[in-house]
This record gives sequence, C-alpha cells and structure tokens, in this order.
Amino acid sequence: MKKIEAIIRPEKLEQVKTALTQLKCNGMTISEVEGHGRQQGMTQQWRGEKYKIEFLPKVKIEIVARDKDVEWLIKAIVESAKTGEIGDGKIFIIPIENVVRIRTGEQGQEAI
Repeated sequence: MKKIEAIIRPEKLEQVKTALTQLKCNGMTISEVEGHGRQQGMTQQWRGEKYKIEFLPKVKIEIVARDKDVEWLIKAIVESAKTGEIGDGKIFIIPIENVVRIRTGEQGQEAI
C-alpha cells in the first residue's frame, strides 16, 4: 500500500477531484495548506508598494491506495492539475505499513 500526497493549486481541486472520482477513487482527504517551492513565493504591488507573499495557498490531497493503483492515480492527478506553469505542485508517494478501519477492525488492503 502507498500514500499519495499531492500538493496542487487550489483552482485545480475540482478538476482533480472529478478525475479521481471518475476512476472510482472514493477515499481522499483534502487540506488547505500554504507553502513554496523553487519559486520562493511571489512579489506583488499594491498602491505603488511592493510586498512579498512568501507562502502561497495550496491544496493537499491525501489518498491511500493499493500498489497496483498508484500509477493510474498519479497519472490522473498530473493530467488534471497541470497548467505548465511554475507552482503546479508535487506528488509524494509514501509506503504504508498497515491500515485499520476503526468501525470494523479490518486491516490491510481490506480496510482501504
């Protein structure tokens, strides 16, 4: 099992969510986060004054999936979140040792 963490632009959330839902990916957690990568934030101007926005708003999507499903989930996220501009985000794949469904006590892939 793997945990997929995707950091994307907030305006791309609906497209990504739709793509994942169409692929029958039912379980996901969405969080509003802030951060920056290589772009190091951005500089804007308001009333003649320049100011730096160091951390930009992003959305983090977390999915725990079977190993065999990871590649097509990643492909769906990339295709629906990509703009081709700096700041499109990143996807992290993390190994998961175990999952337990609290309601039933099921463990492993049956609990996903």
